[in-house]
Amino acid sequence: MCGICGLSWQDVALCRVMADILKHRGPDDEGFYFDDKVSLGHRRLSIIDLELGHQPIHNEDKSVWIVYNGEIYNFKEIREGLERNHIFYTNSDTEVIVHAYEEFGLDCVKVFRGMWAFCIYDKNKNILFLSRDRFGIKPLYYHFDGKRFVFASEIKALLAYVKAQPNDETIYDFMVKGSLEHKEDTFFSGIKRVFPSTNLIYNIGTEELRKEKYWDIKTAGSEIESSSLDDEQYAKKFYNIFVDSVKTHLISEVPLGTCLSGGLDSSSIVCVANSILLSKPHEQVAKAIGERQKTFSAVYIEKDIDEREYIKKVIEKTNAEENHVFPSGKGLFNEIENIVYYQDEPFPSTSPYAQWKVMNLASSKVKVLLDGQGGDELLAGYVTHFRIYFSQLLRERRLLTLIKEIVKSSDIIFKHPIARLRIEIMNRLHLRARAMTSVLSKDFLDSFFSKSGPKTKKTNDVASASYDDLLNGHVQSLLRYEDRNSMAFSVEARVPFLDHRLIEYVFSLPANQRIKNGWTKYVLRNAMRNVLPEEIRTRRDKIGFATPEKKWLIENKEKINEILKSQSFMRRKYFDQKEVMRRFNEFFNGREHDTSVFWKIICLEIWLRVFVDQDTRRNV
Repeated sequence: MCGICGLSWQDVALCRVMADILKHRGPDDEGFYFDDKVSLGHRRLSIIDLELGHQPIHNEDKSVWIVYNGEIYNFKEIREGLERNHIFYTNSDTEVIVHAYEEFGLDCVKVFRGMWAFCIYDKNKNILFLSRDRFGIKPLYYHFDGKRFVFASEIKALLAYVKAQPNDETIYDFMVKGSLEHKEDTFFSGIKRVFPSTNLIYNIGTEELRKEKYWDIKTAGSEIESSSLDDEQYAKKFYNIFVDSVKTHLISEVPLGTCLSGGLDSSSIVCVANSILLSKPHEQVAKAIGERQKTFSAVYIEKDIDEREYIKKVIEKTNAEENHVFPSGKGLFNEIENIVYYQDEPFPSTSPYAQWKVMNLASSKVKVLLDGQGGDELLAGYVTHFRIYFSQLLRERRLLTLIKEIVKSSDIIFKHPIARLRIEIMNRLHLRARAMTSVLSKDFLDSFFSKSGPKTKKTNDVASASYDDLLNGHVQSLLRYEDRNSMAFSVEARVPFLDHRLIEYVFSLPANQRIKNGWTKYVLRNAMRNVLPEEIRTRRDKIGFATPEKKWLIENKEKINEILKSQSFMRRKYFDQKEVMRRFNEFFNGREHDTSVFWKIICLEIWLRVFVDQDTRRNV
């Protein structure tokens, strides 16, 4: 895990400033390449090939250079095929990318399994070739003014060159529509994100930039599994791919641990990793994990969101080392400017703070951390997926199956209070939008608001819903939180559920392997039989990464009042300040309000203070 940056011209001072801003991503080493056409910078967090992995790395005649952030898990297999034609001077996956590019050109990314964001400078072709992994696990941002091109792992590094100006349309989408990471535009005008599964090619001579998508689930070529197979056969193949994914994600030359929430996804990773450890794995994996697997969790005194009961079940089964932290509202507001700075962009709830504390805790013991991001989105793990599946069954005229699924899921849909809230989320989005528009200024709203109001995109089946969640915003938001939170403490986060082989397999399955007999994540639950504690494998409730947001806001009434009465807040063009204060006072006096509306206002104001109210451009 590292930080990268670069410019389409030579500017030694600027490139060094940008790299220094990314130091938290790579505190172990730094490296640069400069010529009369480009500047490339790299900050290294040493995970693989500790001795020889210094970047930038080049090919044999130094005509191809790379700065790279990520892990290519199958680099050793790829290297075997490349050694016939190439001489290697390191043992790193970085050099494998260089020679794979020489062999396969832009298509080299199609043979990689892992997570990456890189820039290759090809001196002979006079291009910068940038690529981001299939699901956007690793971040990559850029600014292009029609001539000059500049890129970096994080937006804050670009602000050494680009003046920080808010993108009002993105702010509107965030505040009113609840949309994040759904398009190339960021919260900063003129700064864009590279989409997942996308290559960028900048021609230095012509100063032209083009984009190409190199992979899509819909066209990945996976053969559709026969619907005549039984559940056990589906589960067995899923299990084998999942175990292999976890095993490859354990490759490390530094200490490694796992996040553990007590839910199905993270518990599956912990239990599978433990079984790999007990099966006498490769010496490198055993050394990275240690004698006992280390787990890290956020827990609470509030019983309705505390999952220690389930965490304890996993610890008892695996004998893993338990480490936990109690996030607090006081801590959140003490650290709010710091976490907003590291996140680069606003976030819609207080949940990322809980993850922030977990990463802080983990950094004292490990440098690599496995997490369960993507499992819910891939396997229809949210209660809202029932509604989508019911609509799919109705459209397909499978009425008997529809009735059976409604009956067997009724305990979740109609009885569990959290589930009821989530099944109503589509309606709540409209209510939330109306609540938000009431506290925003009329002039700001008039610039973007259509008379039809915010539109909610409908999905026709569970596979389409999964596709949208994985590639059109939701998972990218979660990955952004995870990347920035982990990198703030120089920890590399890995996500085994986002192995493209596993995802391609799940997308080849019938819908009833995601939801069946009232169970979400049906194929995963079957695959984890005798692996997970039964209390977790058969859990019906789902808490998620919840925080006591309402309590935290009430506890920080004085600090919030200071924010809302500040001169900076009063001059913002986005808010109806009087209405904001009126509703906050109602909330503090006991009236129910949507806390996410309040948090977005606070978070946006802090973001404006941290990034927009000061010019961070280097002046040389």
